[in-house]
Amino acid sequence: MNPGTATATPSATATPSVTATDPRPAPLRAPARPSAAAAVHSVSAATTVLLALVAIGAMIHEPVLIPPLAASAALIHSAPTLPLAQPRGVVVGHMIGAAAGYAVLAAAGSSAWAAALAAGLTLALLTLARTPHSPAVATAVVTVLQTPAPARFVPLLFGSTVLLVLTGYAGSRVRRKAPRYPAYWW
Repeated sequence: MNPGTATATPSATATPSVTATDPRPAPLRAPARPSAAAAVHSVSAATTVLLALVAIGAMIHEPVLIPPLAASAALIHSAPTLPLAQPRGVVVGHMIGAAAGYAVLAAAGSSAWAAALAAGLTLALLTLARTPHSPAVATAVVTVLQTPAPARFVPLLFGSTVLLVLTGYAGSRVRRKAPRYPAYWW
């Protein structure tokens, strides 16, 4: 036996004792229902920024609102303290998703198979970059399946993600009891 290592006896692992100092986490439960004011605030803020993206798209005659951005808005405004909702994950994550999507598109073309590959590649890159943001995986899929022109799509995507983050920041300061967004910037 190496110094500093311990072995457990079968009886010690078969019936663990539960005490006040038990290191096991408490059972997971659904989050508490938000107050009516908090729910209205979150839904209103998310809807407002999504409508703004639609308005911008209408003004420039380009689709700016894509499904992954709606998911990002939901995370930012409904769960602002989660790592998935933080600016680094939102902005950098979507850029990684677009880059992976375009890389796979260039190598394999536009197909459901290629979109699935782009999604997996994006997830791997997000993990390596420590930028968790699941909607960014969907951005890679959209990129492969819709094949938007990168010169138009990428700047619009970047601007949209920045707008989402800024509205999350502003929205968290409008209501005094709202959790502050972001929990961290980078």
